[in-house]
Amino acid sequence: MARLFIFGLGYTAGRFAQEMRSKGWHVDATGSSGNLDFDDEGTVQAALREASHVLSSVPPAGESDPVLDRYAGTMEGKWLSYLSSTGVYGDVGGAWVDETAPTGTGRRTARAECDARWLDLGARVFRLPGIYGPCRSAFERVRSGKAHRIDLPGQVFSRVHVDDIVGGLVGAIERDAPRGAYNLSDDLPTSQNTVIEEACRLLGQEPPPLQTLEEADLSPMARGFYAENRRVANGKAKRVLGWEPRYPTYREGLAAIRAPA
Repeated sequence: MARLFIFGLGYTAGRFAQEMRSKGWHVDATGSSGNLDFDDEGTVQAALREASHVLSSVPPAGESDPVLDRYAGTMEGKWLSYLSSTGVYGDVGGAWVDETAPTGTGRRTARAECDARWLDLGARVFRLPGIYGPCRSAFERVRSGKAHRIDLPGQVFSRVHVDDIVGGLVGAIERDAPRGAYNLSDDLPTSQNTVIEEACRLLGQEPPPLQTLEEADLSPMARGFYAENRRVANGKAKRVLGWEPRYPTYREGLAAIRAPA
């Protein structure tokens, strides 16, 4: 039986684990939903030695990567993969970025450094924009009254449905994808306002008022979301992984989430 080890069994990695188990893989994982304790080094190392494939979805801790700091030596010779962020590209004024674009110039310098460390180890690094999916989408923000429309003309974001991330990971394993970076993003970067308006339309609600950043009184983390502006190109993943997003735009993604099960 093929064996996969996942560091950090959260929202995205959890759906990936479910898919791989359905394909007959044995999956061990750390994290709140995992079966192993990250700090139990003996047990983790034993499971890692048995695994052929490893995925880490653990974000940086401070300025470093806790997975690499503790377990890099046990992962030698494994098929490695890492969930990174398109935040490594920084702000490019709304221009398109692909995997050849410079990294490390934005606000997520620690993430860029971890991204580079995984690449140096020979991993497949999947750079992800805003992730959405069931129970984690614009619908929840609209229903809770926390949705905003910010008056920032020209501001766009890329996003990706969680199931399309899973599709990219599965494709990479099945094709034994070359080492390197891959952007997994949808085909239509657009403003957050547009996504909120579509969610409101599907819910039959009026969209929230248009506000300035100051009027919206966002948290520092949320304000940082608007500090960078880019469009993320996904051509490499399509060419190399044979990947096509099931939800190529926010419209298909939101409609699928809204549809009854």
